[in-house]
Amino acid sequence: MENSQISSTQTQSVVGAFMTKVYSWMTLALFITGVVAMYVASSEQLLSIVFGTKYMFMGLIIAQLGVVWYLSARVSKLSYTTATIMFVLYSVLSGITLSSIFILYTASSIASTFFITAGTFAVMSLAGFFTKKDLSGFGAIMMMGLIGLIIATIVNYFLQSSMLNYIISYAGVMIFVGLTAYDTQKLKIMATQLDGEQAKKGSIMGALTLYLDFINLFLYLLRLLGDRK
Repeated sequence: MENSQISSTQTQSVVGAFMTKVYSWMTLALFITGVVAMYVASSEQLLSIVFGTKYMFMGLIIAQLGVVWYLSARVSKLSYTTATIMFVLYSVLSGITLSSIFILYTASSIASTFFITAGTFAVMSLAGFFTKKDLSGFGAIMMMGLIGLIIATIVNYFLQSSMLNYIISYAGVMIFVGLTAYDTQKLKIMATQLDGEQAKKGSIMGALTLYLDFINLFLYLLRLLGDRK
């Protein structure tokens, strides 16, 4: 009984330390993205470089996707330092592309939506961490919903339907709310399966996962709640 209690305490300590690193890295990434986005938005010269031609902006988007893909596919073979650099690089690239929201929306609505996103994210992440229910089946449904969301977004790029845009926005909020809980539980389980260098790199990948959940939730909420200039 005593050994069981010690084992349980050690497991909780390991999980707690791992998740602390995950949230710390995620917070740092959000800070970097926010600072870069505001800096770019405050410079007419930088805005003209980023948004002056569609090729530059699309190139940045492709670079973001490339960094995520490479980091996800090669993380087991990368050093912790390289994984960290790529994670920070992705945060910077996201900041550059997200500077566009300061052109489209008022600063007050961006700030209020950010705090709403933070509150929603915190509640769902805590729910995913503390729930005893296995969310793997629920996560699979959310992933299928995400695929449908991507397809609908591509279709609406050509249709330009305002009604479909609202449906996509509401669906996006629900999907990323659900993924936040699912991904948090997945990371909690992962914490007990990794150690040493792999645990360090796992915390980077976990932070990237939750970072993406947060950013996408924020953007879909902004489409619904943001006041356009």
